[in-house]
Amino acid sequence: MATEVKNGASLTELVQGIVADVGDLVRQEVRFARKEITSDLRKTRNAAAYLLAGGAVALVGLILLSLSVGHLLHWLSLPADHAEMTARLPLWAAHGIVSLVLLAIGGALCWMGYQKFENVLPEQTLETVQENVAWMTNSNDVKNASSK
Repeated sequence: MATEVKNGASLTELVQGIVADVGDLVRQEVRFARKEITSDLRKTRNAAAYLLAGGAVALVGLILLSLSVGHLLHWLSLPADHAEMTARLPLWAAHGIVSLVLLAIGGALCWMGYQKFENVLPEQTLETVQENVAWMTNSNDVKNASSK
């Protein structure tokens, strides 16, 4: 026979109410997480756009860097008595400068995209879920301790 509480509800009814409340809490947390993730999709798209743009610019910079290294090797292989070039800046140096600038821009865009991705995580939902799990774990410990 279930123990009666002052307000007339049995212990079984109280446990069923607690289980129903926990179920409601979990459903509300899932709904909240869905809304938060949906609102963060735009931020994710922006972060992905920065990463893609940065990767593309860095790829062009890497290609130009490899071309400039090839020109450098060619320039280093010229004989010592080779006549001076008419330009003040060798071709390899011009390619190298452009490639380094593009690599810097691409790296900066990738870094900005990475920073934006860090801000996309649904932190508030994660915190509340962790608090709820900790509360449920502690309440189970209290129940187990009181039943002993």
